[in-house]
Amino acid sequence: MVAIRPAQASDLPAISALDARLTGSSKPDYWQDMLAPDRHFLVAETEKGALAGFIAGEVRAWEFGQPAAGWVFAIQIEPRLRQRGVGSALFDALVARFKAQGVTRVRTLVDRKDHLILSFFRAQGMVAGPSLQLDMDVS
Repeated sequence: MVAIRPAQASDLPAISALDARLTGSSKPDYWQDMLAPDRHFLVAETEKGALAGFIAGEVRAWEFGQPAAGWVFAIQIEPRLRQRGVGSALFDALVARFKAQGVTRVRTLVDRKDHLILSFFRAQGMVAGPSLQLDMDVS
């Protein structure tokens, strides 16, 4: 079982380390920015107080005429703790916070080749949304 709570500055080293280990990219400044008061940044911790995972998001409104929606920016789970409900617990806690802000939709962006995260979000009930991401290389 894990406890879900808001992330604190003291969690950032463990969050950054887990993310860097799983993505191969260290981005401590990004995680620091997630502590902004208008964002929801939650951690799951084990009974022993170790980081089990985290999720980050915020409510965004009216981009391109879309009504307010909760956006999931990131979710990472310690690999040895996957398949134990940690990700679902974090997702449910974030969705509850979004609902408390009055939104009725939750959105995220995923790489279509990342079958692990696609499977996770589909298992949470998410499906393809009404928008189409457009992309351009400007290098």
